[in-house]
Amino acid sequence: MSLRVRDINKLIEQYAPSKFKEDYDNVGLMLGDMECEVTSILVALDCTLEVINEAREKKCNFILTHHPLLFKKPLNITKSTLLGKKIIELIKNDINVYSSHTNLDSVKGGINDTIMQLLNFQDYNTIDLSKRNEEDDKVTGIGRIAKLKEAVTVDEMCSRVKKCLNVPFLRYSGDENKIIKKVAVINGSGQSYFNEAKKLGADCIITGDTTYHYVSDFKEENIAVIDAGHFDTEWPAVLVLAKQFKNKIETMGYKNSVLISESNKNPYKYK
Repeated sequence: MSLRVRDINKLIEQYAPSKFKEDYDNVGLMLGDMECEVTSILVALDCTLEVINEAREKKCNFILTHHPLLFKKPLNITKSTLLGKKIIELIKNDINVYSSHTNLDSVKGGINDTIMQLLNFQDYNTIDLSKRNEEDDKVTGIGRIAKLKEAVTVDEMCSRVKKCLNVPFLRYSGDENKIIKKVAVINGSGQSYFNEAKKLGADCIITGDTTYHYVSDFKEENIAVIDAGHFDTEWPAVLVLAKQFKNKIETMGYKNSVLISESNKNPYKYK
């Protein structure tokens, strides 16, 4: 029995249905053939040229990413653009690329929930329920917010984030001694959901990719922001979910290897 791309598509659709993606997003099979037999699977946050080379070297003909390879429609496919280089290299090496993005962020047991569990938060709710229908699980949506059983300071929360997500450095705003009772977590780029978090009573927001004016305004409103970076608020959860994905494939009776990318790293360096 051979594992095919369509089998992986079916598995991911069951776990993180594409209907839960944000309207601006693009998910699913980015490039490839649903009937293609899968050799080995490489899991990465991004489909970089380094990841493509790694897949080729490790004889993986399926790359599973969180961030979509194709986010905006390309006007052409040539080696004069980075995206063109990637697409040409993927086609030359018969490598399929599949992305599960905001749908995987939103669903129960997805990126958001996994980050909450890694941070040891319990009894949390969803921030944005706009993609949920009446029959859907009530926890599906972008962002999570938790009322802490015991209040902590901003300094203590920063230490928790660094330890639990294995983050070497982070940025934060607000008084180190400010007391936090309710914390919102929005993995990746989360500042477009800050106002929703504020309405729900968050006095601290953990996210990545924040900009100066957003953070400055929320500091004036006495809401602390902890920016642990885009990569570091998603990659730890991807590692956990990759192991679960591997187990599900094995349960289905397939022996295909599921490998974690060693070349996909945070593009930022710190001094």
